Amino acid sequence: MSTIVVQAFITLDGVVQAGGGPDEDREGGFEHGGWQADHNPEELGEIITEWESKTEALLLGRKTYQIFAGAWGVWDENAGGFEGELTRRYNRIPKYVASRTLAEVSWKNSQLLGPDVAAAVEKLRSDPGGEIRVWGSTELVKTLAEHDLIDEYRLVVYPLVLGTGKKLFSDGFALTRLTLIETRALAAGLLVNTYRPFRAGSA
Repeated sequence: MSTIVVQAFITLDGVVQAGGGPDEDREGGFEHGGWQADHNPEELGEIITEWESKTEALLLGRKTYQIFAGAWGVWDENAGGFEGELTRRYNRIPKYVASRTLAEVSWKNSQLLGPDVAAAVEKLRSDPGGEIRVWGSTELVKTLAEHDLIDEYRLVVYPLVLGTGKKLFSDGFALTRLTLIETRALAAGLLVNTYRPFRAGSA
């Protein structure tokens, strides 16, 4: 059985939109793109590298897929360090895309999930494998939570309040009880928290 793991960089008020760059996602007139820039200690890169070494597939919504395909999908696999390592991994592994509008996906090893996303993900999760990673993709995460298909949340919490932007846990999100598995304080005030959904009968 595979595990569905949601990873996110998130502000104190729950915003996950466009942390990486000013033009990453301006939907809704979002003006705070790149808010992570001044809060990324070296040890965070080490943690993300360790997390991503376990990634056996990516599960992405349409917008996040397009952002990733336009970055990791075209960057130089021979680049040094973190960028090259993730580029090689992301190009190699399968990418599963949830979209109501895309007719095809061009990034290598990518495929559309089809109209019944929950059923397709349930099938992926039931197959043998490792971690299936979800980045961004707030609408997809909401759908997965509605069908109890998320096994773990890894949240890097930044000491920022933006007051606007897409939230990971938006209005209408499914009732979810979580257990804090691990927490770690980093430089610059970051917290790295790992949660797992509480399920009746689970340890």
